[in-house]
Amino acid sequence: MKILVAIVGVILIFVVIQDSFESIVLPRRVSRRFRLSRMFYTSTWMLWSSIGRKMRSGNRREFYLSYYGPLSLILMLVVWALVIVLSFALIQWGLSLPLNVPEKNVTIGTYLYMSGTTFVTLGLGDVTPMSGLARFLVFAEAGFGFFLLALIIGYIPVIYQAFSRREINISLLDARAGSPSSATELLRRSYRDRKIDELVQFMREWERWCAELLESHLSYPVLTYYRSQHERQSWLSALTTILDTCALLFVGFEDVSAPTIRLTFAIARHAAVDLAQVYGTPPMKPKLGRLTTTEFARMRDALAEVGLVFRQEEDAEQRLYDIRRMYEPFVNALAQHLLLNLPPWIPETKTVDDWQTSAWDHFAEWSPEKLDEITHIIVDHRKKIPVRHSHAHTHNLETVEHSSDGGEQKASSG
Repeated sequence: MKILVAIVGVILIFVVIQDSFESIVLPRRVSRRFRLSRMFYTSTWMLWSSIGRKMRSGNRREFYLSYYGPLSLILMLVVWALVIVLSFALIQWGLSLPLNVPEKNVTIGTYLYMSGTTFVTLGLGDVTPMSGLARFLVFAEAGFGFFLLALIIGYIPVIYQAFSRREINISLLDARAGSPSSATELLRRSYRDRKIDELVQFMREWERWCAELLESHLSYPVLTYYRSQHERQSWLSALTTILDTCALLFVGFEDVSAPTIRLTFAIARHAAVDLAQVYGTPPMKPKLGRLTTTEFARMRDALAEVGLVFRQEEDAEQRLYDIRRMYEPFVNALAQHLLLNLPPWIPETKTVDDWQTSAWDHFAEWSPEKLDEITHIIVDHRKKIPVRHSHAHTHNLETVEHSSDGGEQKASSG
């Protein structure tokens, strides 16, 4: 019986070594189903998210869910350490290796105590090995302790660097696509200057972001559980916004050509599909469609206001639906698993961007409405065309014209 226990201890050591190597050092996704880290994240997230699902959607739930990512990383390292301590204790107890102890009776607790002090290299000296094999095992366990410490020192900074790179572009999306982001708002704000080249360049930058997201989240799956710093932002929301934008450009607009957008769509869909496979979340259709016929009509009108008119408008909705079926089932599955909200195609009401608001803005001269007005005036200077503004307190039609001497004249009518 004790020999079997010792064999189990040896197996557990190899399991931890392989799992830690694949999780931290190996730069590729491991598809094997039986993995200690996979079992850990599957079981702990199931328990953690079950509480989150009972909470009402909002700041409180996001605050609670945001703890899981960093906490699970620490707990995973603790689990590896505990399994190694237990494994070496089982080996020594199973082989009945002699120990020099203050008390007469040597129990499994004694072996656990010696294994623990050896792993963390305390070296108290009250319990010491008396045979050559026992001394070798003590030496090997101390080496594993240093090995795990080195992994922690190198692993955690890499995780937070990858998280920081991911969040930079998500923050930049706020002023371009609104809060929460939407494909309609991204196209409207990007097309105000009638410069499609800037939008194409912006989408190329997101092509690289999607590739980095795919690489980092496959190599370090714990990043998937790291929530963004703002409630109305997330990596899944940003990824879906880019896919939605590509889908609209695929449907096509009059006088707009963006052939390279297919490359952005390809890597963005690749990221969504592969990450869904990692977590074993099969594609699923939402209970309620993200874009109803009524919402499509609102989106079409909103885009037409800035000059974006669908080609072959009579079947544009069906063509968009056919493209959406290529990726929406995967992002729906990820959203359901991770308790993340998908972005709307078009905001239901006028919202204030995150950069425009703070705890003091509602009572200050630089209110969100004023900030919104200023940014629109700056855009109008470049466009030289009138733009209608809708604010909480004023509804004015403002026209900015450039005089021949470079000055500016502003006419306002109620």
